[in-house]
Amino acid sequence: MQDRILVLDFGGQYNLLIARRVREQHVYAKIRPYNSVSPDEIRAAGYRGVIFTGGPNSVTDPASPHCDPAILTLGVPILGICYGHQLLAWMAGGEIASAGSAGEYGRVELTHADSPLFDGIPAKSVCWMSHADYVKKAPEGFSLIAGTEHCPCAAMADEDRKLYGVQFHPEVTHTAFGTRLLHNFLFIICGCRGDWTMDDFVAASIERYRRELAGKRALCALSGGVDSAVAAVLLHRAIGDRLTCVFVDHGLLRKGEAEQVEQVFRDRFRMNLICVDARERFLSKLRGVTEPERKRKIIGEEFIRVFEDEAKRIGKTDVLVQGTIYPDVVESGAGNADVIKSHHNVGGLPETIGFESIVEPLRELFKDEVRAVGLELGIPKEIVMRQPFPGPGLAIRVVGEITEDKLAALREADAVFREEIAKAGLSNMPNQYFAVLTGSRSVGVMGDGRTYGWTVALRAVSTDDFMTADWTRLPYELLERASSRITNEVRSVSRVVYDITSKPPATVEWE
Repeated sequence: MQDRILVLDFGGQYNLLIARRVREQHVYAKIRPYNSVSPDEIRAAGYRGVIFTGGPNSVTDPASPHCDPAILTLGVPILGICYGHQLLAWMAGGEIASAGSAGEYGRVELTHADSPLFDGIPAKSVCWMSHADYVKKAPEGFSLIAGTEHCPCAAMADEDRKLYGVQFHPEVTHTAFGTRLLHNFLFIICGCRGDWTMDDFVAASIERYRRELAGKRALCALSGGVDSAVAAVLLHRAIGDRLTCVFVDHGLLRKGEAEQVEQVFRDRFRMNLICVDARERFLSKLRGVTEPERKRKIIGEEFIRVFEDEAKRIGKTDVLVQGTIYPDVVESGAGNADVIKSHHNVGGLPETIGFESIVEPLRELFKDEVRAVGLELGIPKEIVMRQPFPGPGLAIRVVGEITEDKLAALREADAVFREEIAKAGLSNMPNQYFAVLTGSRSVGVMGDGRTYGWTVALRAVSTDDFMTADWTRLPYELLERASSRITNEVRSVSRVVYDITSKPPATVEWE
């Protein structure tokens, strides 16, 4: 069995990056909520090491997330990051205090001593800090191995027990040698081999679901997007014709999408596919709704109700399959994380559903890993590399109330923008790009007449994980062509703007 690292999630927004950085070094990272695994389970599972993640709480608050201190006695190497660093110190008998005005945020110069954790890293380097508390006194048996101007215990170590803590975030790119630090923890301290690949994930997942779903029938929520497509093919490999895919046309799809989904999955993959025209059903539920979270929850619940109805028509169906991926889980408020937006598969689910269980085979994967799984499964590249599309569809790209006229205008504007990017032959393609129908109208002029049309915002971002993203610097000529075509071809649009906001502070989607 390949080496595995357990990542205990304490609710910070950078936490999935830790698992991502571990997997980039061909070591499998298993992500679990901080309170979901006992020391005995950790010992039995044979993890090579454990990482305590960051989080927004103070360890001195009785209500903050803690784990069983017995984890420190397992003999398994531990790396605490930010909140995890403070928690490690607290559990081992150290002292935590508020940094007050000396709290550190952003890039800070770090000086370190000799330690296996800093092997190959210059004595002075830049790290990324984000903390209001700090380790005032390290526990007995720990030595200080790094510090900054305002944080003497920026890193600590009990080398004998292989317990390490760092106040900064090695998982973010702003920490100059963060990847090297994680490499040192994985290979020097934990003794990992680095022989895990996505091939292993595919084979293990097929075997797992072949075993767990033996004799059961499954219904897959197929949106046509990358995530649900990969989940569907993966489960089809595991249980064959006992999987039925249901594609719901909720009236919130991009131009030509419903026809493409039916052609690919029914004709090419020969999968059991049911196409449901639920456009009026969804749009009637959304009529008059303007609040983004309410939109998501309505759509999430209605999806489940449609699938329940279809399951009754099919006959006994035991499980629902969804293409949820890890960023969806985190942004929906997993563990102690704040809710950024409820993904309709996660925060948008109703409390009661008519299925025995929900299967989410991609729940611990990132978008690029999902694509790698898709290619390993033989899914055509044009599907695997297609634009990400949210489950709630255009409902969260129409700001404010949803109407059929607004959806029609947005479909055309979005199609134009995507066509122009495809024709441009960019050397650095954005990772996601789309149009948004904003809730504002503005005065325009066409010919000799005054117009009062919608404002469309174009959005393009570059990212490798979708947890952080930078706005893409598209050529002005491309934006000019897109704007000209949209205002000429979509009569209800009189103005086009380009969104130059990164994530954070914004999210990729507008709602």
